[in-house]
Amino acid sequence: MTSRLNPYISFAGNAREAMEFYESVFGGTLRLNTFGEYGAADAPEADKIMHSQLETDSGYTLMGADTPPGMPHNPGDNITISLSGDDADELRGYFAKLSDGGNVTVPLEKQMWGDEFGACQDRFGVQWMVNISGT
Repeated sequence: MTSRLNPYISFAGNAREAMEFYESVFGGTLRLNTFGEYGAADAPEADKIMHSQLETDSGYTLMGADTPPGMPHNPGDNITISLSGDDADELRGYFAKLSDGGNVTVPLEKQMWGDEFGACQDRFGVQWMVNISGT
């Protein structure tokens, strides 16, 4: 496999819910592994997600985990995920699903550079940008 760069999102105890939501948005195959599966079966966080990975049919990979106890968690202030391309229907659909229950910070519309662009924060506090080329 060639090298690749994947966004990895930390969650405050709701990684399973968030990653299942992203699976409903993008489709694909979601793998979830808990702390309990990796030796912490009796720990309070045993059912929390130690690692998850969503591989989509469009070639996206999104990873995430619950923040372990004692580690700081600051949702939304350290990552923005950008989706871009020329499949307007697909990207508009992603934007609609991601912004549902969240907050649209920039409406998805034609911009001065000629593309359609929008930004939102999803219901888990994650920032997303969508850019549709040549619309």
